[in-house]
Amino acid sequence: MAFRNALLNHIRVNVNQGRPTLRVVGWGSWSNVSRWMSSEGSSGSFLDKDEVTERVLSVVKSFPKIDPSKVNPNVHFQKDLGLDSLDTVEIVMALEEEFAMEIPDKEADKIDSCSLAIDYIASHPMAK
Repeated sequence: MAFRNALLNHIRVNVNQGRPTLRVVGWGSWSNVSRWMSSEGSSGSFLDKDEVTERVLSVVKSFPKIDPSKVNPNVHFQKDLGLDSLDTVEIVMALEEEFAMEIPDKEADKIDSCSLAIDYIASHPMAK
């Protein structure tokens, strides 16, 4: 959303005689916009999967009901750690806080293991 807003703040659409024309405001040219989009809007916005793995495991290990020695990237919250569905929701909420992002309920319901959490967060452009 931030990317979209930043882009829209610098583009104006003029409609003259029924024909829209785009104009870049504040960046000089379309080549500058293209350069900005390729560096900021795509490759630079995803976190490294190793960093995500480390941070997810740290969050899960810090959960009070979990024995940290049992936590690994492939651990299942309910089957391997004996957590219930409410505990899983609490872990997902802690992950949202850790990565400064919101995970929609529909997606959060699917996250029941460290590996699914890691995959989701590593592929989400808003994770920080």
